[in-house]
Amino acid sequence: MNEEILALTKEAKQYADLLIPLRDEISRVIVGQCEIVDRLVISLVADGHVLLEGVPGIAKTLLIKTLAQGIDASFSRIQFTPDLLPADITGTKIFNQQSSSFSTVKGPIFSQFVLADEINRAPPKVQSALLEAMQERQVTIQGETFKLPSPFFVLATENPIEHEGTYPLPEAQMDRFMFKIIMGYPSKAEEVTILDRFTEGIKITPQPVITADTILSLQQFLPRVYADVEIKNYVTSIVDATRNSECYGLQLADYIAYGASPRATIFLVLGAKAHALLRGRGYVVPEDVKAIAAEVLRHRIILTYQAEADGVTTDSVIIQILKSVPVP
Repeated sequence: MNEEILALTKEAKQYADLLIPLRDEISRVIVGQCEIVDRLVISLVADGHVLLEGVPGIAKTLLIKTLAQGIDASFSRIQFTPDLLPADITGTKIFNQQSSSFSTVKGPIFSQFVLADEINRAPPKVQSALLEAMQERQVTIQGETFKLPSPFFVLATENPIEHEGTYPLPEAQMDRFMFKIIMGYPSKAEEVTILDRFTEGIKITPQPVITADTILSLQQFLPRVYADVEIKNYVTSIVDATRNSECYGLQLADYIAYGASPRATIFLVLGAKAHALLRGRGYVVPEDVKAIAAEVLRHRIILTYQAEADGVTTDSVIIQILKSVPVP
């Protein structure tokens, strides 16, 4: 290992140490779900956004709120409903009769941390308003453009068991999320701890342990984490296998309608770098790519009707691809 990578690793270890109090503070409030917390922090460090899917009542809202409180950042929660309008998110201009002029009233999107709760309950026009803000990091209100604050992190939730009155996110819009995370039920032991906290009046209030400026410093350092050309070739092979599976000895052509987009390649590398950073390394290894591959790819691989009929899932396809693509 050359001196440059050793220096990067030393710096990465210092940054990783800054994140330990944040992860500990979240763990004080959120029972279990350590892997989910890690994925959120990875996405935040990589300056991405997260789509979180899970059944009601598993602390999706509490998780993002706790993350924002631990970072001492502004937080907004938007409850998406069928009657929501784009202006309810972005803001609007109001006419002041006394001054005979228009003033801008900014919407809840102007926060550093935004929880888009039940995003699939809002009409497509409202979803697009949020997703445009995520991509462009700016909002246009009646011809006037406003920059969004930094860091800017959106966590959108959706409920997988209810379909009445919902508007599923189009694939092109889902592609703007860095990760799609599946949040499951707590274990039996964890649920006992949840009972103790919520039925015996135990209230834990998270304290800010890291500043928003520190997060920005982490985001600026991340591109410097070293990813060898072999790692980049490995990542492009994984994504190419979603498009040309037969070239990798996989019989998935009947199951995959559309492979992952180039954003998958970008987010696989950025996610792997953030995963390495959290572990105090200034360089990426193949295990970093494998660790976050499912979260990056599961909403970018579009399956055929035959796959659905045969019970094939995107996660099972990803597992097959990771087993077949040669590891450097």
